[in-house]
Amino acid sequence: MQVLSSKTNDEWLTAVPQLPPIPRAAQPAAPAPEDPAKAEAKRSLSDVMRCSNLVVLAGLGTSLCVQPAVANGPKAPTMWDLWQQIGARQDAAAAAVNPIGPNFQQLLTLVGHPAAKTDIEALMSRCRLAESFLTGAQKDEVTKFVALAEAHIMAATNFLAHNHPLPVHAEFLRRAARRPQRKSRMKVFTTNYDRCYEEAGRQGRYVVVDGFSHTVPPTFDAIHFSYETVRRLGDTESFEPIPNCFHLYKLHGSVDWQRQEPSGEIMKWTAGGKPVLIYPRNSKYELAFEQPYLEMIGAFQTAVREPDTGLLVVGFGFNDNHLAEPIMSAIRSNLSMKIVVVSPGLAPWNNGEANGPGECENNKYLGQLKSLAAAGDARITLLNCGFEQMVPFVPDLAAETDLERHVARLRNIGAV
Repeated sequence: MQVLSSKTNDEWLTAVPQLPPIPRAAQPAAPAPEDPAKAEAKRSLSDVMRCSNLVVLAGLGTSLCVQPAVANGPKAPTMWDLWQQIGARQDAAAAAVNPIGPNFQQLLTLVGHPAAKTDIEALMSRCRLAESFLTGAQKDEVTKFVALAEAHIMAATNFLAHNHPLPVHAEFLRRAARRPQRKSRMKVFTTNYDRCYEEAGRQGRYVVVDGFSHTVPPTFDAIHFSYETVRRLGDTESFEPIPNCFHLYKLHGSVDWQRQEPSGEIMKWTAGGKPVLIYPRNSKYELAFEQPYLEMIGAFQTAVREPDTGLLVVGFGFNDNHLAEPIMSAIRSNLSMKIVVVSPGLAPWNNGEANGPGECENNKYLGQLKSLAAAGDARITLLNCGFEQMVPFVPDLAAETDLERHVARLRNIGAV
């Protein structure tokens, strides 16, 4: 784990690996000072968590730590995984028809995509562009490939099984979602299609406010984000907010959302509708202004401009302009906002076989954040680590509730 902030003098502080425990007889009288990198990480995360408004932007990196439910089972795919898997499916589909259709390499040539550029988002963008000028059989082949790729992306990101082990997400919710009554609910905005936060919330008995009604089937209406879940105290007129509750905004849609025609209503776990997903391509910015994405993006832009806001960005590469620009705008105008960016590739790296300058040198938004922190902006901290490495540094501000202890006991004996 490495950290860079206004207190590190424009350098990445590296956490020293913890040594084996010293035998009790040989232990020094005074405790050893805390590692500076770990201390700075804890301080910055604590500052964010203690803000009146807590906003979390979660990207693909938060799902990559999820292990398969069974040995060799499905797990969250990376962009490189999708490139390889979609290429293999296109080759298989081409060989299965008579006459043989274009294989993956031939399709890349057809749409004018460089074979050396293994970027599935760029390829999908090129395919949509090619559909506008190709005609006849060539256009049909590209259209079929786009349908194949979109179907595979939806299937590959729907990797969670029932009661899928999600220890990292569960621990993060336990530490971050339980907020003091005087502070607003935690708002989690995620670009992921999967259901990791919903499933972790279900397992932990949280109320997940995701904009859907409590009917069958659940139907989306943004007004549900404005409702509060409270507990009535006996027969009195007093109410108190329940502790285990957070808001979840799926910025790019979800694998369990379906748009029903002709009503246009968005429902969960229904058949016969059209999947509600923003697939990886350069038209994401345009699609973000359609419903329900417009509600989500609007809520995000509003959230980061609230006073005394803490923004935790985890596993998000700042490659989506429609999300990166509101963050940078808020940093310029919201002086009370604190931000911590967490990603394992921020700092320069060397794995023994290759090396690189890090995302802060390759991405203009991350480069600006790094420059601001180096120039003395105390609001900004960069953590070079994964989601699973960050969670232990998140402060546990609320005591464990009786319900959480009860659920943990039942889970240990296999009753849930």
